[in-house]
Amino acid sequence: MPAAAHTHDLSAPAGARGLLLDTASEIMREGDIVDISLSDLSKRSGLNSALVKYYFGNKAGLLKALIEREWQAIVKSVDALLLKELDPETKLRIHMAGAVDNFFRTPYIHRLLMRMIRESEPDEAQRLADSYLKPLLTAYDTLIGEGVAAGVFRPVDPQLFYFTVIGAADRFFSARLVLKHCSGTDVLDEALRDRYRMHLNDFVVAGILVTR
Repeated sequence: MPAAAHTHDLSAPAGARGLLLDTASEIMREGDIVDISLSDLSKRSGLNSALVKYYFGNKAGLLKALIEREWQAIVKSVDALLLKELDPETKLRIHMAGAVDNFFRTPYIHRLLMRMIRESEPDEAQRLADSYLKPLLTAYDTLIGEGVAAGVFRPVDPQLFYFTVIGAADRFFSARLVLKHCSGTDVLDEALRDRYRMHLNDFVVAGILVTR
């Protein structure tokens, strides 16, 4: 029996790959960090840390796989939203709510992607940007264009719109230190998420709608 297959049979329970990714995500979310230690990952998941090498090559490969899993889901959901028979304002509000939900679930996701792009070789950095950043910019260009054509949106720069929406969601859900020292809590719960979703929606949508 090949050595790799033997290792898999003895050490890798069903679903181990997904459990490693889920556990890494939980560690980063709870710690408000964009890195993990393999010892913490092993302790939390109950799996041998050697499985990281088996499935991903190394820790960097695991983080890359996590980025790809989460960002592929984001890009697919935005593409699906654009295809729906909805008016532009409704699409925008749905997307805004989805962006807040994504950052609530995985607050590290944008910072980790930026770190990987910064630390990657040029070709890999470009591939990451082409796969996960450009599709969002293209989607914003399309959505804003639909709203302008329908007479409901002002013409705004899609790139700056990206920075407004994604930047606001990203910074809020990595703001536990502000909450801790200024509000007496560092808990980002569903109630706070819902309040912020409404707040961001009101501000951004109000800023892009045509004033009548």
